[in-house]
Amino acid sequence: MTSPVDPVEGGRALEEPVPAPRRSFAIDTSPLQNANYRRLFWGIAATMLGQQMTLVAVPYQVYDLTGSSLLVGVTSVVALVPLVVFGLLGGAIADAMDRRRLMLVTATGSAVTSALLAVQALLPGGGNIWLLWLLTASVSGFSAVNQPARSAVIPAIVGPAGVPAANALSMTVRQAGVIVGPLLAGILIGLGDLFLAYAVDAVGFVVALLLLRGLPSLPPAGVVAGRLRLGAAVRGVGEGFAFLRTQPVLLMTFVVDIIAMVFAWPQAVFPELTDTRFADSPNALGWLFAGVSIGALLMGLTSGWVSRVDRQGAVVLVAIVVWGVAIIGFGLAPSLWLAVLCLAVAGAGDMVSAVLRSSMLQTAAPDEMRGRMQGVFIVVVAGGPRLGDLRAGALASTAGVSVAMVSGGIATVVAMVVVALAVPSFWLFRASRAARPDDGAQPGAGGARPVSPAPESGEGRPGSTPS
Repeated sequence: MTSPVDPVEGGRALEEPVPAPRRSFAIDTSPLQNANYRRLFWGIAATMLGQQMTLVAVPYQVYDLTGSSLLVGVTSVVALVPLVVFGLLGGAIADAMDRRRLMLVTATGSAVTSALLAVQALLPGGGNIWLLWLLTASVSGFSAVNQPARSAVIPAIVGPAGVPAANALSMTVRQAGVIVGPLLAGILIGLGDLFLAYAVDAVGFVVALLLLRGLPSLPPAGVVAGRLRLGAAVRGVGEGFAFLRTQPVLLMTFVVDIIAMVFAWPQAVFPELTDTRFADSPNALGWLFAGVSIGALLMGLTSGWVSRVDRQGAVVLVAIVVWGVAIIGFGLAPSLWLAVLCLAVAGAGDMVSAVLRSSMLQTAAPDEMRGRMQGVFIVVVAGGPRLGDLRAGALASTAGVSVAMVSGGIATVVAMVVVALAVPSFWLFRASRAARPDDGAQPGAGGARPVSPAPESGEGRPGSTPS
């Protein structure tokens, strides 16, 4: 990892670093002692309920309008294009301007777009698929610019030692929203009220705006705020990828997640299962959408040990294998309760993987690169499931839900075994022994040393990866 990031911007300390994590399995709440992190945390909490309701309402509305699981998958691809474009540009922008200002602008855009989604749900015939796709793309674009900035400020606010605990807290409150949101959305959809499901999202963003206004200015280290130029942002994206090529550890954190999400993301088949296998189960749609997050939330509440993991690469691979095995069980589950249980186990594995991968990325990248690295991270984390939706929706339409899910879970497990054998340095990676990039390396100049595992019993292999 890199040397500790000084949380001082312009000679003024934002906050004192949070205390070292407690040796407990209970979630570490010490970052909440930091006033600025509390604003960020409650801003996330305010938006998560509505966002998750929207994520349920959109695929339901598409399936209701078209009756096609394939078009549900296509909807995810519609959201993927702006996510990729604006995720990468947003990361570069977050490295070139005050990140607080960027979060305020994008949260405003998200609030307006969510309000428009609510209005379109009132159109005759239950909505319009083309307008729904346009607004879905807009929501994805604003989110893609907002999230790199929001993630990039965490090390400067809480200090490097507080990053894993801060990530666990943020991800845990997200999972709480992902549980309550789908269940509430399922009830509202059952009552025929899509409008309210979308409107809650808009209200959440307004609350988040009020909280974010209390943050101090958060420019990247060494960056003087100036006029933002699109050409400079595009060049910044190229510099980010050039830097990433010198960091095989960071690169592999993206690869393993892409594999897990593309082959084993189950969401596209939820509407079809609700109408077929689980048609007699009350609120099956809400429970299916909440299943992964139930497990993730339980893991988050007992995540005190995660911030102390040293063998990060090995733990990530094992966590993704757990995800794949659980998705196999989900594909074969004959009852709703068993399907939700399998999804919960999958969510617990994904939570461990996500916390470790995100923490590695935030601490291993220098501050002037964090926005761009988080942009790539957002593209991978959010883009992988959308490609997974397309794969699962297409295969479910032709071969059935069970084939789509079981084949994807098997492919994920096999791929993780291949990664462990083909890239042993990933399996052997230890956070405590990671080489640090040169602090003076210029982004994109090839001057940074790759983050690689330190020798283990004299057999260390270069070019590995982490979390």
